[in-house]
Amino acid sequence: MRLAAISFLLGVLVFQQLAEMPDGRWAWLLLASVPLSLGLSPLRWPFWLVNGFLVALLHAQSLMSSGLDPSLEGRDLIVTGVVASIPEPVERGQRFMLDVSTVQEPEIDLHQLPSRIRLGWYQDAPQLRAGERWRLKVRLKQPHGLMNPGGYDYEAWLFRNGIRATGYVRSSEDNVRVESEVSGYRIERVRQHLYDRMHSILGNSPGAGVIVALAIGVADGIDAHQWDVFLKTGTNHLVAISGLHVGMVALLLFWLVQRAWSRSERLCLRWPAVKAGAVAGLVAALIYSALAGFAIPTQRTVIMLAAVLVSTLSQRFQTTSHALALALLGVLLFDPLAVMDGGFWLSFAAVAAILFSMGGRPAAQGIWWRWGRIHVAIALLLMPVTLVLFQTASLISPIANFFAIPWLSFVVTPLTLLGATLMDVVPFLGKSLLIAAEQTLSWIWPLLEWFAARDLAQMYYAMPAPWLVIPAMIGALWLLAPRGVPGKWVGGIWLASAFLVPYPQPREGEVWFTLLDVGQGLAAVAQTRNHVLVFDTGPQFSEDFDTGKAVILPFLRSQGRDQVDTLVISHGDNDHIGGARALLAQLPVTRVLSSVPEKLPSNHVERCTRGQQWRWDGVEFQVLHPSSDALTSENDNSCVMRIIAGENAILITGDIEKPAERFLLESGQNLRADVLVVPHHGSATSSTAEFIDAVAPRYALFPAGYYNRFRFPKADVLARYRARDIIGFQSGRMGAVNIRVDSHSGIGGITQYRETGRRYWHHRIPE
Repeated sequence: MRLAAISFLLGVLVFQQLAEMPDGRWAWLLLASVPLSLGLSPLRWPFWLVNGFLVALLHAQSLMSSGLDPSLEGRDLIVTGVVASIPEPVERGQRFMLDVSTVQEPEIDLHQLPSRIRLGWYQDAPQLRAGERWRLKVRLKQPHGLMNPGGYDYEAWLFRNGIRATGYVRSSEDNVRVESEVSGYRIERVRQHLYDRMHSILGNSPGAGVIVALAIGVADGIDAHQWDVFLKTGTNHLVAISGLHVGMVALLLFWLVQRAWSRSERLCLRWPAVKAGAVAGLVAALIYSALAGFAIPTQRTVIMLAAVLVSTLSQRFQTTSHALALALLGVLLFDPLAVMDGGFWLSFAAVAAILFSMGGRPAAQGIWWRWGRIHVAIALLLMPVTLVLFQTASLISPIANFFAIPWLSFVVTPLTLLGATLMDVVPFLGKSLLIAAEQTLSWIWPLLEWFAARDLAQMYYAMPAPWLVIPAMIGALWLLAPRGVPGKWVGGIWLASAFLVPYPQPREGEVWFTLLDVGQGLAAVAQTRNHVLVFDTGPQFSEDFDTGKAVILPFLRSQGRDQVDTLVISHGDNDHIGGARALLAQLPVTRVLSSVPEKLPSNHVERCTRGQQWRWDGVEFQVLHPSSDALTSENDNSCVMRIIAGENAILITGDIEKPAERFLLESGQNLRADVLVVPHHGSATSSTAEFIDAVAPRYALFPAGYYNRFRFPKADVLARYRARDIIGFQSGRMGAVNIRVDSHSGIGGITQYRETGRRYWHHRIPE
């Protein structure tokens, strides 16, 4: 069973690395591979690998075939559907899932739309509730997210959750509630009721969002600071319905039913008390997991409990490792896309660490052996996993979890569950228990904040090469091996290898220039051998989301960079300055240049001025604009920079328009560049023919978002560049664009991250 489960997992993993979908007809091979995997003992495992690959293909094919017809992208449609999730409050509106049942336009077939879409309602939005049927006027697009090295893969998240189109609700008289309670959505309505009642009881108390997350797995009430504390202390697994919590509820019901059942002689004669308790525990686990939407940790726990139940009912003993292997196989059969979720790896690795570190050991006294050792084992084995998934590691996590797990699992969570259960049955008692749960959470919160503030709470590293992960895992297991195993210091070296292998970097006289994909905005990074320049930081979309934190920081960390030598903010528009605050707060920045120093949260900002220049590692940096003869428009006063490596140059122009272009032409400066970051995202107010001819670029980079509301770059601007045989790249369509410029060999490879980082689920945009 263990070898079969691991082989099946490998098959699923191989499939998820594909850049293109194979022909779905290959799935018919399952008819042959499944019987072969059940026989031929010495050769079973290769067929289990094939089974994993083909099951993943079957699942992915079903999802891919339910996508949005490209001809409907950007059109206004009137659809009817059921609100399938608890609406999530967002800035100026709410976001929710809609299960589509009908489309009003007679010429459109329902099969041209996905069965589930994700919508935002931002203007005049009523209070939506899960389980309601609505008729809505919507505008949809295919799943599309920002594509950057080290960045979050939003398209993978959408695919993982079965969402094949996103969009928003348009203001219209057609938007009406059709039905308040739709049959078949009972669980969603129960979750919505619990969500509303708990928020009405807890109000705006600081821990309200955490208590709701512990009860029903909805974490939208946890603010950015709280998430930061949980992430830095490695306790974020405790703020949703986790496998540990599901197991605790199952164990409690098992104990209660077994005790009650054993007191009745008649019941015991009809069925053993231990079997009745096992069934009750599994039912309780299923109900609690349903409230969490069957998240991966709860899937694993329910399947493991089911394996134990089968073992109990059949009176056959199963080892814990066999139960874990059965859980792994069950989760992957139920959802092969689970491997795309970090929680899958964290949850299974944590259980494996516990089993390995404690299995087969003689009983020992003392809290260290029984409790502390577990956290050290988990931290060591999860270190390579978190390094690959998040490029971070924490030395505080074992200590923080030592205190947090027992308190949240055996004090806060029971009070939360009892309160949620009783708040409608015995309102006063239920309300008191929920308030007590929030209060007990507040008692441990200062300790978690103190841990999160320590220097060792979170350390970032460049993503290791995939081939280093397996040696690092072996090294961690070696360190956890029983006493007497020789050469444990070798295990430490193997584990450290993932942290110590040097990352690639430019050579002397070489610059790596990356135009990042930040949607409708500009952010670019220039790396020399020992220095980093960031030019603009993209937009801030909401109080909790900006591209400084979501794009630039992960990109720099993926490159092994832990500081910025110079930050340039060209001007004060949100799509250029929006991420600056987060970047300045998270990384040391040696120097800041800007045309709007008064808009930056720092007292040491220099005004960018024509004539400023410096040299890093054989690469020249020049500020060409603005000068003391300032123009009236803020756009036209954008900082303009030229980066020179040998005979090749890159020109970054911010949002300058025709007046500034003319000013630069008349200044007599050398504007020639091989690479031009196009002025003002390709607007019709810039990129005059004279300016393009003076720069004479070979490549034009358009920092413009996919389907942006301004429709940048404009068609006539694109035509000007194409008429001169200039090769264009648009960040919103191609993801991050990376260009390497060497002072000796000139321009090297140009890569588009939407191609180099492509997986089969990513949106392929037609030319």
